[in-house]
Amino acid sequence: MFVIIGYVVITAAVLGGFAMAGGHLASLFQPVELIMIGGAALGAFVVSNNGKVIKSTMKTLPTVFKGSRFTKALYLELLSLLYDILSKVRKEGLMSIESDVENPEQSPVFSKYPVILSDHHAMEFLTDYLRLMVGGNLNAFEIENLMDVEIETHHHEGEAPVQAVARLADGLPAFGIVAAVMGVVHTMESVGIPPSELGKLIAAALVGTFLGILLAYGFVGPLATLLEQKLTESTKMFQCIKVTLLASLNGYAPQVAVEFGRKVLYSTERPSFSELEEEVKNRKNK
Repeated sequence: MFVIIGYVVITAAVLGGFAMAGGHLASLFQPVELIMIGGAALGAFVVSNNGKVIKSTMKTLPTVFKGSRFTKALYLELLSLLYDILSKVRKEGLMSIESDVENPEQSPVFSKYPVILSDHHAMEFLTDYLRLMVGGNLNAFEIENLMDVEIETHHHEGEAPVQAVARLADGLPAFGIVAAVMGVVHTMESVGIPPSELGKLIAAALVGTFLGILLAYGFVGPLATLLEQKLTESTKMFQCIKVTLLASLNGYAPQVAVEFGRKVLYSTERPSFSELEEEVKNRKNK
């Protein structure tokens, strides 16, 4: 929603200002310039990225039009789930969660948290490290290093679409210049026509530069920034799980371990201590 609002504001400000200055909006309508800029940019995008990055970018782009799913409610559910698991481990031992980890869909613990259960990446991360904890062959330091490597890999993988879109934005002004130069070439070969017609050709050529810069900094570039922000948000969930499990491995009680995880979260989504305590109590009574 905010992306659409932003695009409307950009378009209204640029075109409105041009019209207020006495410009004719019809002169900005140059579909040939758009074809040249858009086609060149698309071709460069295909050339500069492999199939995996192109597919990932196409899959990721629609998410910019959706709100963030990483809300306080989501983190309350995640922390409550971690508390339930660690409490079971504290009372019955690590081996008691083996069946839960192997078949989370049939687990009475995980089934109480459908939002987290439906998140494939978070569940895979959580169950993999719970499985390592149950195995008991790795110490906390080794598991922490492995978690860091996996989180870093996740972040680098998620950066591929961000970088692809950012590079596309960087190239658009140059493609706008290419379109403008092509317009100038066409103008120069039409020198014999009346001055009024010549002026239209020059104006059309200059629109190419205008469109390239506007598309780069007003439309495509901001998408790369937004995708980067969404990637950082998604990484925070893994960090929350990591810190909570490591605190448990180091001997802290479940109440304290989830507090470690809560402190990792951004202040805008972080539930307060009392909110988390209330959530845990309510889920116990269900």
